Amino acid sequence: MHSKMNMLYWKNEKFWLGKLLEHPEIMTQGETLEELEQNLKEAYLLMAMEDVPEQYQIKEIAM
Repeated sequence: MHSKMNMLYWKNEKFWLGKLLEHPEIMTQGETLEELEQNLKEAYLLMAMEDVPEQYQIKEIAM
């Protein structure tokens, strides 16, 4: 299951900084835009998968 989110980002003197608009508590940095995007994806997965055991199932549900 793939979802899309919006990345808000800007450049300071040294790094690209960004956060997810859908999850503003997730914020990180990177030396490049590509690194910033990867770091945000990893931070989201860490947050979303916290306390989920290695053996889990996925089922799509209608909302």
